[in-house]
Amino acid sequence: MEVILLSDIATLGHKDDIVNVKPGYGRNYLIPQGYAILATESAKKIVAENIKQRAHKEAKIKAEAEELAAKLAEVKLTLNAKSSATGKIFGSINNVMIAEALATQGYEIDRKKIILKEVKEIGEYTATIKLHREVKVDVAFEVVAE
Repeated sequence: MEVILLSDIATLGHKDDIVNVKPGYGRNYLIPQGYAILATESAKKIVAENIKQRAHKEAKIKAEAEELAAKLAEVKLTLNAKSSATGKIFGSINNVMIAEALATQGYEIDRKKIILKEVKEIGEYTATIKLHREVKVDVAFEVVAE
């Protein structure tokens, strides 16, 4: 079953992509939730026209994302966490904490765009931030004991 995505779905594709999905997934989840529409010939033509009109705007958004990525690449964050004597932290560092640390430095980044591996010990790590579908940046951060 071919559907046209109306929003970005991490495991499936980006907005306006035409993807093949299993019929049950399309009929019972994607279409009722408003994430996709059926890929009929008329819908495909409308999407193609929308993509053409949006190309200039997308180039501007991508340029802004690259500019922000250049600034973020030089940012060094320090996060405080309660820890044991062996260096293990109580709890873990998550993307919300990274977003808050970036906000204190003047960068408003949505927490959902931050990809972070599990952090359970004191040390230096990197978080990947997806600013645009083609622009990703790694931000270094250090976890220190309180």
